[in-house]
Amino acid sequence: MAAPAPVSRLARPREDNPGRGIVLMLTAYALFSLTDTSVKWLSLAGLPALQLAFMRFGVHLALSTGPMLGRDHSGWTAPWPLWAVILGRGGLLMISTIGNFIALRYLDLTVAAAIMFSSPILVSALSVPLLGETVGRWRWSAICVGFVGVLIVVRPWAAEFHWAALCSVASATALALFSIMTRRLAGVAAPRTMQLYAGFVGTCALAPLMFWVWEAPATALDWGLMFAVGFFAWSGHHFFSQAHGYAPASVLMPFSYSFLIYMTLTGLVVFGTVPDGQTVLGALVIAIAGLVIWWRERIAPAARG
Repeated sequence: MAAPAPVSRLARPREDNPGRGIVLMLTAYALFSLTDTSVKWLSLAGLPALQLAFMRFGVHLALSTGPMLGRDHSGWTAPWPLWAVILGRGGLLMISTIGNFIALRYLDLTVAAAIMFSSPILVSALSVPLLGETVGRWRWSAICVGFVGVLIVVRPWAAEFHWAALCSVASATALALFSIMTRRLAGVAAPRTMQLYAGFVGTCALAPLMFWVWEAPATALDWGLMFAVGFFAWSGHHFFSQAHGYAPASVLMPFSYSFLIYMTLTGLVVFGTVPDGQTVLGALVIAIAGLVIWWRERIAPAARG
């Protein structure tokens, strides 16, 4: 799953329209599911994960810089003390993307999506040592339950275990750290700047590797999908950000789990895969744990635990 675009206090003032915000949120996650479905298709066609990650960031960068070809270059600027965090954040998104793209070649879409949705649970756990936040018994219990859900999906004890599941876990961890860096930058770096440099870091870091890994797509469809990967991801970021302009995160967050439904449907329609009972159970456990954490974070601070 492509990481959602950052939303900060520097974004435009919110216009209260929850219905429109929910529609935009559902659209964003539909586009993220198309990103991952396209990546799996191209991976099975033999295209390397690094090449697909490069195209994802390259198209992202091209679309992000388009509005800056005129006189407005403000997206490139940021306070100097923030550069290390902004660039490090972009590096984490690149690592998360590569791990996810490697995993998608071997794992069913629903399995990969379920593991990636452990990221909000990891954010809650890592916010204690990295942000100094207080996590009470409710959220700690949800964190533990969420990790049980991940184990149910990954099933490291079973013969069906695949090493690619560890790539998904690493991807979710990098995405959690990316989200924590986004929290630190919220209100001091513009979302436009963070979006731009996320594409810039991934493109520049992966470009030199293309000489060794590049494989030309075999069909016109594969060529189109290779460019569409970046377009879908960039558009998903755009609609995600737009959604938060119409409704608060506390309203929108539960609808992010539509991604699991989308990935199940595309897996069935495109690849003919049906998630087994253990995957569905694990995904439900992860989703419930994430919703409990969301519920505890949205209530008054005095009642948090």
